[in-house]
Amino acid sequence: MPADMHYYEPAHGHGLPHDPFNAIIGPRPIGWIGSQDAQGRLNLAPYSFFNAFNYVPPIIGFSSVGRKDSLNNIEQTGEFSWNLVTRTLAAAMNQSSAAVAPEVDEFQLSGLTPAASRQIAVPRVLESPVSFECKLTQIIQLQAADQSLIPSWLILGEVVAVHIARTLLKDGIYDTAAAEPVLRGGGAADYFRIDAGGLFRMYRP
Repeated sequence: MPADMHYYEPAHGHGLPHDPFNAIIGPRPIGWIGSQDAQGRLNLAPYSFFNAFNYVPPIIGFSSVGRKDSLNNIEQTGEFSWNLVTRTLAAAMNQSSAAVAPEVDEFQLSGLTPAASRQIAVPRVLESPVSFECKLTQIIQLQAADQSLIPSWLILGEVVAVHIARTLLKDGIYDTAAAEPVLRGGGAADYFRIDAGGLFRMYRP
């Protein structure tokens, strides 16, 4: 192994001051997930293991590391909303990550407004310029290479409705930079913002 490469096997530890995995796989989009339990109690929580997985039908997913309220709620109702975190909403998103009891409403805790969805019962975040309404497709408990179960669950959902602020549509094309989406980095407090200065284009060969 070249001396200028740090090598480690995760099972034996990374040997660094902070685990680099989250920083390497990043910055990552944030899954700001709205859900509610069978009694209608609301929950809003950010997940840093989140992404899109399919075009048609559109499918998004996030991973719950440990059994969290979002997972429990989605198991009960089969629905959730996803809401875009922008720079102006970053502090509210961070507040919604607080470890609180299941009966605590993170919409209220974070000073946010639940807005009625059109295809699902779960509300979206009114202040967010982009929201998806999602219906559960799969919940998959993750496994290690030896097939042992890990206490983490991948929740996948089909996007059945989309809300986009018209200010983000330029000649009918969604302007990613104009939304200033916030992405999760590594470390305990690292986030990134997308802006127009980071744009470059490459067309497929």
